[in-house]
Amino acid sequence: MSQGKGIFLTQNWHDINPHDHVVAQHYIQNPLLIDGLKFDLRIYVLLYGINPMRIFIFEEGLARFATIPYQEPNFKNLNNMFMHLTNYAINKNSSNYQQNENAEGTGHSHKRSLASIWETIRDLGHDVKAL
Repeated sequence: MSQGKGIFLTQNWHDINPHDHVVAQHYIQNPLLIDGLKFDLRIYVLLYGINPMRIFIFEEGLARFATIPYQEPNFKNLNNMFMHLTNYAINKNSSNYQQNENAEGTGHSHKRSLASIWETIRDLGHDVKAL
């Protein structure tokens, strides 16, 4: 689905109806966090041709953040979508949600520019290869 609809976390395969159409993903045990929050990256790509293959990667993108500091999934927090998901459609409803207040997409908002994320990841001591 889209915008976080139908997403759920489970620690038991028996929670999944075998007759439903689902997409399953393995949850990363030790995710990289920024400001204690989970995040995802939106990197935009244009497939311009197949033969020959021509791909363009847009230099800028964005990162979306969860709005509750990450804790390893357990019985008590498994349903806390503000902690485990980064979807804007979900997190915009969190009382912790911070709107981006500048055109550069920097700061501590819950949507940030890809360039600011690369810089933050470098500041954390990780190697980031330029695209």
